[in-house]
Amino acid sequence: MGRKKKVVDLDLENNIAPGLQAKTKKRLVVVTGRSDPALAGQVAAVLGTELAPTEHRTFASGEIYTRFEVSVRGCDVFVVQSFGPPVNEWLMELLIMLDALKRASAKRVTVVAPYFPYSRQDKKGRGREPISARLVADLLKTAGADRIMSVDLHAAQIQGFFDGPVDHLFAKPVLLRHFEESLSADDRAKLTVVSPDMGRVRVADTWADDLGAPLAIIHKRRDPKVANQVTVHEIVGNVAGRVCLLVDDMIDTGGTIVKAAQALKENGAERVIVAATHPIFSDPAAERLQDQSIDQVVVTDTVPLPPEKLWDGLTILPIAPLLGRAIREVFEDGSVTSMFNGEA
Repeated sequence: MGRKKKVVDLDLENNIAPGLQAKTKKRLVVVTGRSDPALAGQVAAVLGTELAPTEHRTFASGEIYTRFEVSVRGCDVFVVQSFGPPVNEWLMELLIMLDALKRASAKRVTVVAPYFPYSRQDKKGRGREPISARLVADLLKTAGADRIMSVDLHAAQIQGFFDGPVDHLFAKPVLLRHFEESLSADDRAKLTVVSPDMGRVRVADTWADDLGAPLAIIHKRRDPKVANQVTVHEIVGNVAGRVCLLVDDMIDTGGTIVKAAQALKENGAERVIVAATHPIFSDPAAERLQDQSIDQVVVTDTVPLPPEKLWDGLTILPIAPLLGRAIREVFEDGSVTSMFNGEA
């Protein structure tokens, strides 16, 4: 006589057996590397959770080791990793973390990279050059990333480099809120948004629309009267007696921004305020940005800054609330787009 088959009734609505529903409930896990654990902790706090305990080590040979100390099987894991210096070490650590998560059977892995590394190498300017931003995207996918989340990509086409969803977040609402609250009515009346070069005009134009301010553009060209690489800065628009808000996506060495600010002051600007998302601040940026032509610099904390690169004229706005809200939308299968354009 054959053995009786055990019949299990199914919950047709959820397509799972009774008693398994609690086990199949989605679990959110936030982990981080060593690049900026403070930011990751803030993101976890916004989500009402804690960072999953993780062991990180660097051996004497320079090789990196990572092990997650709790189970991530079946979890929706968000890996927060910033990319200040040393960029290559943090990138390698991220790849190793992704491999560990994949081998630990995480259900979905999202890389949360507030600043996308190598983003300025997004195309070939000359022959025999790499497209390093594409290479980084390929490495992340191969290592185990299912999704990428980043803030203010230097080039929009980077979204197409990754074979999977890319959530492109914008820091402008965070920065705009700061200026709406901090600028006086008199400053708002005299405000002019300035693009530091022709490549940032589209971004600056959206700022001008949101703030109800006129737009000015700094055009750099070679001085025909002087040989070699000397340039002059021509300003398209009225800046005399105005409070000028210079906007850019990042500040690296600060050379372009400082020269732009100097040109504005030479053309009669009353004050110059610099706003940027990513404070890369490669040397000697911190020293340059304290130039007398710049009255204030406002950035977010997408890239961690050491104490020696801080000064009184620098304001750093937290990006964790934006990242936390975006992570919640992804985890709950909501709409990240609705965060920026009001769509449902």
